[in-house]
Parts: sequence; C-alpha cells; structure tokens
Amino acid sequence: MATTSHQNNVLKQFHCIGIVGAGNMGTQMSIAFSEMGIKVSVRDVKEQNVDELLEWSRNNKTKGEIIGFHDINEFVKSLDKQERKLFFFSISHGNPAESVLGMIKGNLKDGDIVLDGGNEGYQRTQQRQEECQEIGVHWIGMGVSGGYQAARRGPSLSPGGDAKALESVMPLLELYVAKDPNGNPCVARIGPGGSGHYVKMVHNGIEGGMLSTLAEAWSFLHYGLELDYRGNCRHLRKVEQRGRVEGSSSGTDGKNGSDEHYVLDEVLDKVVQDDDDTEGTPYWNVMESASRHISAPTLATGHYLRIASGNRAERLLAAEKLQLPVPKPLQGIKDKSNIIEHLRCTVYCCFLASFCQGLEMITRASDDEGWGINLHQCLRVWHGGCIIQADGIADLLEPVVSTDRHWTNLKHSDEVAKELHRTFSSLKEIVVQGTLSDQYIPAISASLEYLKYAGCTSLPTKFMEGQMDFFGAHGYNKPGAPGEDPGPVGKGPHHYEWRPAKE
Repeated sequence: MATTSHQNNVLKQFHCIGIVGAGNMGTQMSIAFSEMGIKVSVRDVKEQNVDELLEWSRNNKTKGEIIGFHDINEFVKSLDKQERKLFFFSISHGNPAESVLGMIKGNLKDGDIVLDGGNEGYQRTQQRQEECQEIGVHWIGMGVSGGYQAARRGPSLSPGGDAKALESVMPLLELYVAKDPNGNPCVARIGPGGSGHYVKMVHNGIEGGMLSTLAEAWSFLHYGLELDYRGNCRHLRKVEQRGRVEGSSSGTDGKNGSDEHYVLDEVLDKVVQDDDDTEGTPYWNVMESASRHISAPTLATGHYLRIASGNRAERLLAAEKLQLPVPKPLQGIKDKSNIIEHLRCTVYCCFLASFCQGLEMITRASDDEGWGINLHQCLRVWHGGCIIQADGIADLLEPVVSTDRHWTNLKHSDEVAKELHRTFSSLKEIVVQGTLSDQYIPAISASLEYLKYAGCTSLPTKFMEGQMDFFGAHGYNKPGAPGEDPGPVGKGPHHYEWRPAKE
C-alpha cells in the first residue's frame, strides 16, 4: 500500500492491534494489518495456529511486525504502549468470544475498543456491549464479509456500536477494507447496538439464497441441458475462474476427456457448516424472518437445502426407500440458447428477490430496535469485498432506497416491480421445465411461489381463515368491508358458528 500523510496519521493513533484468533480469517487479517505497517499481536487457543503464522512471518518480511503469544495476559500487555488498546476478534460465535472477554476484561481500561469480527447473534453482541460499557470499554459488533481471501486483500465491513468509538477507529478500517468501483471504502457505521452483526447476518442470508440459486442453475445446465464443465462455465464465468483446475487425471462427470481433471468432481454434495453449528447466520435468518413477520422463502429454502445435504448418510437411506427419479435431460428443447436465456433471467430474478427479502428484514428490525439503519449504506458497503457483490442489482436498488420514502417492502418500488415482472415468465418457464425433468430447484421454485403469493389479491388463505374460525373461533374480516379490507393486521370481528357445539 502506498504511504500517505493520512495513512501515517492513522497509524500514529493505532500503531498496534491485538488479533484474537489465528484461523483462516485471523491469519489473513494479521498479514494484512502488518503489511499496512501495524505491529500485530496474535493469540489463538490453538498454539499451533500461532506458530504457523509466526513461521510465515519469519519467511515473509512485512512492514509491520507480527508477534505471537500463547499467554493471554502477555498478549494483552503487549498493547499497553498504545493510548487505547484495540482488539480484533476473529473467533467463533457464542461462548468462545465470551470466554476470551472474561479472560482479558481485568486488563482492559476506559477507552479500549474491541472489534468483534465473528458472525455473532446481535442479541449476544448487545449483551457484551452492556457488560463492557460498565468499565468504559467499547464493544463493536462488526460484520466481516468476503472470506479469508478478502480478509487479506480487503473485506466488506459493517460495524455497529458506539458512534464516537467507531469514529475514532473508522480511518483505520477505511484503509483496510475493499474499495468500490469509485474508490470509496466498503465500510460504514451501520447503527447502534447489534445492528452491524444483524446486517451481516442478513448479508449471509441473501448469500444463501444466491448460492442455492446459482448451484441449482449449474445443475440445470449440467444435467438438464447436458453441458460439460467448459460449456457450463461459459455461462457461469465466475465459477470457472474460481473452481476449475486442469491436470492429468480424468474427469468422467465433467465429460471433458481423459486428460483433464476438475476439482468439482472431488467435492461431495453436502454442506456441513449448519449441522455442526459452526455457522449460525442462516439459522438466525430463518428465525428472524419468522419473528419479524417477513416472508423470506428464497433465503429459508436455500438454508433447508443445505440442511438436507449435510447428513448424507440419512439422505442415502431415504433415497433407497423413496426411489424417486433423478434429474434427466430436458426433452424437446431445440434451441438451448433460448432456455439458457430464460435461466439467466431466472437467476437475476431470484437474486433480486433475495435482496428484497433481506433488505425488508433489515428495515423491519431497524424499526423494531430503533437502529435507524440506512439501506443505501448497506448496499454501498456490499459493493466490494463481500460475497454478494451484484452491481446490476445495487445500481437498481440504490436510487430507490436513496429517496425519502421509508421502504418496508421493496416490491412497492416501480423500478423493482418492473424487473420482477419482466423476468417472471422466465422464472416460471425454468420451474416448469425443471419440474418436468426432475431438476433440483428449491430456491428457484420458492422464488416463483414467493412472487405469486406476495403479489396476489386472492389467496387460498381465505379457506384457511375459515378453517381457523371453525375450530378455534379466531374471527375473520369481510372482503370489501370498510376498515377491514385491506384494514390493519389483526383479528377480524366476525365469527360464524359453523357447527354449533353440543349442549
């Protein structure tokens, strides 16, 4: 990084940082900060992780020094020369962070700052903020997006917490993060409390919907249209750039000849991060969408696909018992380019639906918690460094959310509604063709139904409401009745004795 007077001033205030956690993310963060000229102290519960990082540091000189510690007290004392200690936590959510806080709390002083960069539930973040506030320490819940490579080259950050504490550390974060196409840093104060971690949670939920959609599109191309890996990757260029390695062994599934090898052929079809509880954000998304009364089926269904995939042993036994058809080539498709264009529009539609669902969750939570989150800031932060970079969607949404209107439902926007309407027929065509050929399309089909029932004027819930009144006297509203249709969300004043109770 080029040295500037601004950077020098920033580094005078924070010339050392303590990083807790030397796993994939923490290691790359340590290297990144040391390359900026910062003295980095590192501590990890696994001493081997620290030792391996120090070995790298000895072999690769950086502008700043990396010092490893096995003793946590020595680790904290190494930061005493700075006016206020600055920590960056890169450890698992839940008890690990609380355990480390408990161990270092006695050595913290008024003004010290902890940046919690783990994927943490926002409620636990707020509990730690309250605990630290008692001793004048600032706990910042900060979403870090982009994976271990972005941790080294510049991630997207969504910090939330005390405004003054964040103001002091923001210049350092702006030097560290990714930059958008206009050179602006992909970091912004999201709001107070646990708002930063909440936004990161939703980011991961949107990511889940997008990942599932993209995986389903890949499968549709490969099994439905019988495209080999090269042909498939021409339509999924990012997958080709990041996931294909050619070698000398054969790749029979890829159908590309005996002299090529594809890493994807060696990847088993199971996602285990949810089953082993190392990843909490998708689960929290499902719970939050339900508790905040936001319909988010693309995000939820993408998560349920992952859950079903994780326990492969159970799935194989179920497959043996069910004997259901497997994906087969589409029949009667004379022009593959036409169906591929439908698939392209479908992926875009599902991506946009994922953003709508996620941003509506953020708005509802912000209203409920009093966070005052600016959706434009969220989209700006997601322009670079993160997993869900989608410039076309950001370019569509940013002008919408920059208006004075308070958007609780982005489908009310003329611009968004126009795009969803334009791509709906393609989405429907892919679901029809995918169903007929037994493709796996959970997030794609969920997105179709979402648009249908979230924008419908006569749902089958009419019958459901009647049933609920029948067995539970829940009450109902009447169509066309003033004050009832559409009316507020609440129980209706009417009840009908469908079957009089026996005396």
